[in-house]
Amino acid sequence: MKKDIERTELTIAKLLKAGVLLSAAIILIGLVLYLATGTGGYGGDAFPTDPLVILQGLAAFKPYAIILLGLFILILTPILRVGVSVIVFIREKDSLYVAITTFVFLVLIVSLLLGKVE
Repeated sequence: MKKDIERTELTIAKLLKAGVLLSAAIILIGLVLYLATGTGGYGGDAFPTDPLVILQGLAAFKPYAIILLGLFILILTPILRVGVSVIVFIREKDSLYVAITTFVFLVLIVSLLLGKVE
């Protein structure tokens, strides 16, 4: 049982590290593209906030959109960690922690979806 917990913690640590490294690499690509082009890809002081506009910007290789993708992955990394913890607690049959962690996971998802207020 203890080895399972250690293995799970190691897997979660690797997941967090991979998420941070992936987001850093994507942000770096966006930064290099920004420095190479001298523009963020959007006119004036405009910054994309709509997910559809950001996706369109990614398709057009706009530097700000690429940087925002990296930031989004960075934000999702700990949220994914909470989701993985729910699965771990289900496997351990720890109903109290399943309930608590599921509640926290749902709060994080809802706050992510409702985070932009206009």
